[in-house]
Amino acid sequence: MAVDTQTIVKLRQMTGAGMVDCKKALEESAGDLDQAVDILRKKGEAKAAKKAERATNEGIITFAESDGKVAYVALKSETDFVARNEDFVAAGQELAQKLLTMNAEEFQVFADAKIKNELVVKIGENIQLGDHGVVAGNVVGSYLHSNKKAAAIVTLSTGTKELAAEVAMQAVAMRPDYVKPEDVPADVIAKEKEIAAEQLKQEGKPAEIIEKILGGKLNKFYEDVCLVKQVFIKDDKQTVENYVKSIVSDAVVTSFVRIEL
Repeated sequence: MAVDTQTIVKLRQMTGAGMVDCKKALEESAGDLDQAVDILRKKGEAKAAKKAERATNEGIITFAESDGKVAYVALKSETDFVARNEDFVAAGQELAQKLLTMNAEEFQVFADAKIKNELVVKIGENIQLGDHGVVAGNVVGSYLHSNKKAAAIVTLSTGTKELAAEVAMQAVAMRPDYVKPEDVPADVIAKEKEIAAEQLKQEGKPAEIIEKILGGKLNKFYEDVCLVKQVFIKDDKQTVENYVKSIVSDAVVTSFVRIEL
């Protein structure tokens, strides 16, 4: 029998199963929704909907690289046990590879089908697509922490992937918010100055001294939140900016992305 699209969509919403599986189940049940649900459950296709509300606090981050681009995908699971599952890890790697070759809409469709119709059914946990994207630049380097739950991608104006990867390690370890001071929004700077000024006022510093001290306070703030101004974790005698230039004199950090589960 012919099954209308509206009924197929309704069954999909009820079960989380794929459109094709819903259509087949409805044809098999002669359009009976309840029976179609039972058919999907017996086949294991309705597992996704039953798991969808569970928290996904574990998972892995995967990378794929090609032609000066790095794709990253965070795939989230309920348990660390599943995050180490071979099928789960392989799926994360496949998703990152697909992201390199697909536009955002195509990738979302592919990822949704892969997760709901394959992974959830096969593994039996709630699995969700987390942060994902593609980073491109003149020089792109990436770093993935050993637990696969924290990562960063850095772009340089020139230099090597290895140098960019070292800076990416810094971004994972020290969690900066901006690349350089010029990137910090004016309202954030104003707020920091306001807080510092009030602290100095409470300490009894006169107004003319406060204004002089604020510059140093602001520089300290930049050292905390700006990647290039941070003390380099591999050499605490120089900043990230100076370290990069000591390796490649004209290299500049142009961007970074930090990904965490």
